[in-house]
Amino acid sequence: MHASLVRRQLGGLVPPKVATPSILSSGQGAGLAPLVQFYSKLPKGPAPPPSAFSIKERYFNGKNASGKPVLALIFGLFGIGYTIDYNMHLKYHKNHAH
Repeated sequence: MHASLVRRQLGGLVPPKVATPSILSSGQGAGLAPLVQFYSKLPKGPAPPPSAFSIKERYFNGKNASGKPVLALIFGLFGIGYTIDYNMHLKYHKNHAH
């Protein structure tokens, strides 16, 4: 990926550069207001507990432990692979008819 693309995608996560050395050394606190405002909006305290509706909680932990998601993944991948293989087979015979 290009540096500009990464910079554009991370632009919302990384705060703008408002704390320059000249502002910090001059003692002007007003220039830091956008930075203080940005950090004051961030959540404080511990992270919330993970959602109880996750796939891990629903199928792999506790009394509901099951292998259904693993089997669904295996059969789903088999179905997708079979479909791709079948379509390639049809295209091969269409283009190489005797």
